[in-house]
Amino acid sequence: MLAELTNTAPPPETPRRTAVRRVKIWTPVLLLLAGAVGGAQLLRPLPAPALVSAASAHTLDGQFTIPWPAQGQGAVSVSGAGGVGTFGEQQPVPTASVAKVMTAYVILKGHPLRKGEAGPDIVVDEKAVADGTSEHESRIEDLTTGTKFSQQDLLKMLMIPSGNNVARLLARWDTGSDSEQAFVAKMNAAAQELGMADTTYTDPSGLDAKTVSTAADQLKLAEAVMEDEVFRSVVALPDATIKGLPKPIYNNNGSLLTAPGLSIRGIKTGSSSAAGGTLMWAAYKSVGDETPLVLGTLMDQHVDGPDPDGANSLVLVKANSKKIIEAVRAALASAPVIRKGQTVGHVADGLGGRTPLVATQDVNVVGVPGQQLRLSLGAGKGALPHSAKAGTEVGVLTVGEGSGAKTVPVAVRDALAEPSFTTRLTRLG
Repeated sequence: MLAELTNTAPPPETPRRTAVRRVKIWTPVLLLLAGAVGGAQLLRPLPAPALVSAASAHTLDGQFTIPWPAQGQGAVSVSGAGGVGTFGEQQPVPTASVAKVMTAYVILKGHPLRKGEAGPDIVVDEKAVADGTSEHESRIEDLTTGTKFSQQDLLKMLMIPSGNNVARLLARWDTGSDSEQAFVAKMNAAAQELGMADTTYTDPSGLDAKTVSTAADQLKLAEAVMEDEVFRSVVALPDATIKGLPKPIYNNNGSLLTAPGLSIRGIKTGSSSAAGGTLMWAAYKSVGDETPLVLGTLMDQHVDGPDPDGANSLVLVKANSKKIIEAVRAALASAPVIRKGQTVGHVADGLGGRTPLVATQDVNVVGVPGQQLRLSLGAGKGALPHSAKAGTEVGVLTVGEGSGAKTVPVAVRDALAEPSFTTRLTRLG
């Protein structure tokens, strides 16, 4: 209109004029958007920092070979250090009386005892008396209906001479039932909690050949049950005199418990025609100022020729186990695993930043040559910080497995700093 009034034609449109006009229009818009995005980036919470281990395992120097037998299956571990090795195909086989270890474990979980405590009195029922006359199974004889024994005394009858009738009595007492099946369900539930995936219990004594497990699974049970002080004290007894029984009871594992120089402290023998000989054992070995517990299981041991109720196979499994115990104890030694100042991992800030982590102390572990030890990093007290001075302890490195595993604090080698302004501004994730 102005051009018409002034009779002056508008300037001709050119690519340059068009570009300039667009720049003037869109520059403020883009600057506003960029400011909004940048502000949002800076206001976003930082990712949680994480500890990343430099290695998941450490193998001790040297080599060691366990003298496994020619057949069957086995497993060995050292407390704190973890597994030493397994042998044979880990497929479910009958456990025989080693099943009583789970019976004791469930009883003590539901009715824990303190050291020296007798526990509640349990009344002997007619079934326990009748079962005491059964042939071809281990049992406590000469029981009388209505007689009372303490929980600890019944545990001794269960684990020392391997009383099948006592196993059933304890199962009925625990569940307040005339049947043992409710207790068997507890046994299987406990097995699942312990990660015993190849184990099935069908009775509390192990007499039933359908009660099956593997050596590796039974080793998991051994590690758990030996944490109980009362259980440890019972299975270490070569014999016991119990008020109310006409004669002392003797441990089926007596020859190993009394073997000189081996410090064997249990745990349980088993034998039957189906299972052959089975054994779960525990032995100690002092190395310097440490005394680790060596645990092992050996199953599916069968002799050639006559073997009434697995009696000869029981002799075989004890002899084979003794060889293993002697060899493992002789090989145990304290070995360096971590040195102070060694880089063991890093702190990842979640945006590409890495700050090295170092051990604050030396770590030596008692194990056998060639044993592989598990390494794992975990947070220390409180949340992992985004920033910290060099040398600040921010986590813990665990070497080995189980309750006796070694731990060492880890610290940042350099100052731990939050991600930079540029990093925070340009992050995409």
